[in-house]
Amino acid sequence: MRLLRIVLLIAVLVAPVGAVAQVRQQPPRQQQERPDPADTIPVPAFRFHPPVSPLGAFGMSLLLPGWGQATLGRRGSGAFFVFFEGLALTMTVKSKRQLSYQERIGVHADSLDNKRAEFEDWLVLVIFNHLVSGAEAFVSAHLWDFPADLAMQKLPGNAVGLGVEIRLGKRASPIRRTGGALGLPER
Repeated sequence: MRLLRIVLLIAVLVAPVGAVAQVRQQPPRQQQERPDPADTIPVPAFRFHPPVSPLGAFGMSLLLPGWGQATLGRRGSGAFFVFFEGLALTMTVKSKRQLSYQERIGVHADSLDNKRAEFEDWLVLVIFNHLVSGAEAFVSAHLWDFPADLAMQKLPGNAVGLGVEIRLGKRASPIRRTGGALGLPER
């Protein structure tokens, strides 16, 4: 029985070595003809690069929520992340101080557990804000030159409509699809 285990162990150790040592034969590559440079037409660049790379924007907003958005010119979303960061940090510090006070005066264990859970919840929200801010900055850097703008407007009869404005060429050509109260096209 012991001999069988040793043989199986050796077989398992040796088998991958044999598979790694095998070399596949590749068919010879054919020479591709290169086009004559005079026959090619240079294609103009269609993409405008963002002021910071997507990973750079992610890192900036991961460190300080709203920083990557501000660099990309998205001041509204950046301000939202800064506001929420301030709120979450304030509540984290407040709940930690209350927890420390309750521990000092010897409050009931259930109350301590509740306050500890509150502190941990606010701490998780701080971390979540950093991650979401980084992800939003990453996506915003990738969509830096996306030409469409979403818009909402109030329609007659207190209905709200959604529209997409797509810029074609030099002037903006609004293509709007508006919906009534139920989201159906108006006539």
